[in-house]
Amino acid sequence: MKIHVIGVGKMGLPMARHLLAAGHAVTVEDPSAERLALARDAGLQVADGLGAAEVVVSSLPHDGALLAVGERVAAHAAKGAAWVDTSTVSPGASACVAMACEKTGVQHLRCTVSGNNHMAEAAQLTVMASGPKALHEQLLPLLRCWGPNHFWLGDAEQARLMKLVVNLMIAQTSAMLAEALSLGQKGGLAWEDMWRVIGASAVASPIVKAKSVQLSQHDYTPTFTVGQMNKDIDLILGEAARLQVPLTQTAATRQLMAAAQAQGDGDLDYAAIIRVVQRAAGLNTD
Repeated sequence: MKIHVIGVGKMGLPMARHLLAAGHAVTVEDPSAERLALARDAGLQVADGLGAAEVVVSSLPHDGALLAVGERVAAHAAKGAAWVDTSTVSPGASACVAMACEKTGVQHLRCTVSGNNHMAEAAQLTVMASGPKALHEQLLPLLRCWGPNHFWLGDAEQARLMKLVVNLMIAQTSAMLAEALSLGQKGGLAWEDMWRVIGASAVASPIVKAKSVQLSQHDYTPTFTVGQMNKDIDLILGEAARLQVPLTQTAATRQLMAAAQAQGDGDLDYAAIIRVVQRAAGLNTD
């Protein structure tokens, strides 16, 4: 299958590589020369246009990029082509590009993914899809290149909303850890001891376990930055306002993320909000 991938960032590049490894003819594009160089090193062919791609895949940073790419795909995709977008964006922007695609006959699958760049490298992403069910079934062999868990959630923007639901819980997990660890530290518990116990306890979710080794060493090397999480929480709160759902805890977590950014931790892992609560409690962050 001929596939054109738009966006080869930390998620898009491994996803494109998995498609290539599965035997597809894959071309890529990205505004970053550095990312394109990495793509070439991975054996991917760089192309500026959609060409005769049967499937266009995109991994984009925000609503503005989605709207621009959506307009281009709707206007220039080959006849009968499908567009699979994996971005975390607002349901409103997604509905807008879906309407544009419908007008020009481009089949559009919203196909959000849950997992970090390490999980993308290992083809262990969870894939949440919405859009035409027949298209999802047709493209499942392609989507399975990215991970073992697949869910079709409906024919419209359900996948976009589900991604926001998941990311709300991820953000809240970091806020929970920030308060719990700071309480224990202030009371004299050893940092590494807390992580060992938490990892063996009933609260040891997969994400807590995945973070435990790194954070037990005060290592905030990012898989997903504070700045990126701020963007996602803003999407979550925007959708909550539209649906009239009170998200008081999420709003408070957004303030912790804002504090982390203001304190110079915006490019660290989003779990750096732990440091915000530590500082507020007069604790050492190292």
